[in-house]
Amino acid sequence: MLLRTLTLAAALGGPAIWAGEPQIPGTPAGREFSAWLSAFNSGDRATLQKFLEAHHPARVKDLDEELDFRQETGGFEIKKVEESAALRLAGLVKERDSEQFARFVMEVEPADPHRIKKLELRAIPRPPEFATASLSESELIAALRAKLEKDAAADRFSGTVLVAKNGKPVFTGAYGLADREKKISNKPGTRFRIGSMNKMFTAVSVLQLVQAGKITLTDPLANYLTAYPNKDLASKVTIHHLLTHTGGTGDIFGPQFDAHRKELRAIQDYVKLYGTRGLLFEPGDRWQYSNYGFMLLGALIEKVSRQSYYDYVREHVYGPAGMTATDSLAEDEVVPDRSIGYTRRQGGAGAWRPNADTLPYRGTSAGGGYSTVDDLLRFANALTGHKLLNARYTELLTAGKVETPGGGKYAYGFGDRAENGVRSFGHGGGAPGMNGDLEIYPQSGYVVAVLANMDPPAAGRISAFIGSRLPSK
Repeated sequence: MLLRTLTLAAALGGPAIWAGEPQIPGTPAGREFSAWLSAFNSGDRATLQKFLEAHHPARVKDLDEELDFRQETGGFEIKKVEESAALRLAGLVKERDSEQFARFVMEVEPADPHRIKKLELRAIPRPPEFATASLSESELIAALRAKLEKDAAADRFSGTVLVAKNGKPVFTGAYGLADREKKISNKPGTRFRIGSMNKMFTAVSVLQLVQAGKITLTDPLANYLTAYPNKDLASKVTIHHLLTHTGGTGDIFGPQFDAHRKELRAIQDYVKLYGTRGLLFEPGDRWQYSNYGFMLLGALIEKVSRQSYYDYVREHVYGPAGMTATDSLAEDEVVPDRSIGYTRRQGGAGAWRPNADTLPYRGTSAGGGYSTVDDLLRFANALTGHKLLNARYTELLTAGKVETPGGGKYAYGFGDRAENGVRSFGHGGGAPGMNGDLEIYPQSGYVVAVLANMDPPAAGRISAFIGSRLPSK
């Protein structure tokens, strides 16, 4: 999970020392950080609102966003002070409810009362000095079972989990409710919406067409989508740029999506809505996650294959992998065993409510389909067994190419990362009421698949818990 940047201009006096944690210096910056941490970690709406009203009125309108962030992270615990001056403090914090670390920077005004000018939180990989010891497989399964039971009881996890070794499951579990109103429990075969995990299937599809000689990665989009409305974008953005989120093509979510959500039924509907839009930056200049870029890859697949995106992935990805429970049928179609997603967004600690009013008409090449943990394992097995691509193109697909802000690299529709020298590749997905992650560990032969029908980082924190403790062999 990529932690957001927070900019606050407020603070209260607060404690300089947190029990069991590093001492926070008693400097102006240290006091301000302690005060912010105390208010944020309380998770109490009234406490945080009072904090903002008294010391940063401009942030009061963002109170729900602050509470959502608190709900996602569980708050933070400070792990290390790396830099301390009177007006600046920097160091490491860790989410209380997950394995995620972040680097923080606090800067305060020089004049009394030294209000906060800036507070940034940037996600980073777990630092080696805070590495978690690897467990044996039996120890991991016992620890995982205890973690899942605890989180399910606290309503922090609802979903399914699978851990496999050399293609065979060694742990499968299902927790929570697929339908809270009807009291239907999740089970191993429950289908969950997977958000951006569809990008893996899209990237595999594109590389299949590259392997077949029908697409060249260095070609501009204009070579294939000859009628694309914005000629400048189409002539500059290459297929490589789209696959690596370096094309500057922007997102699809926002006011336009909200206004047309139910009308966007085919990939071409998205191209029609956003196709006149220009570039956010020159292609190749930097990495910036782009759902629209993967929507354009869906349009590319349709043009080159002369099939709909949905027919192509069914025939060339799901079919060869044996994925019988994965698809992107419309939300108004009856899909057996598809769970209801539940969200607490817009207010943090409120009651869970169905996420139906946030969902697109159907999943796309950018995300939004549904799957099961068993099908994700089948996909991982087919990919590593070269049933989808040959060895050369599988390596090209999954090898990291561009540094990302949260650590690791982005490949083609896959993240490529290492923790304590152990490499994994895969992709997560998250939106209100849905979260999932697939991680493939090529050296040890482990595969981890987690799906949840609740807000992020419900699945991500479980995947990270497993990944940081997996046996190295």
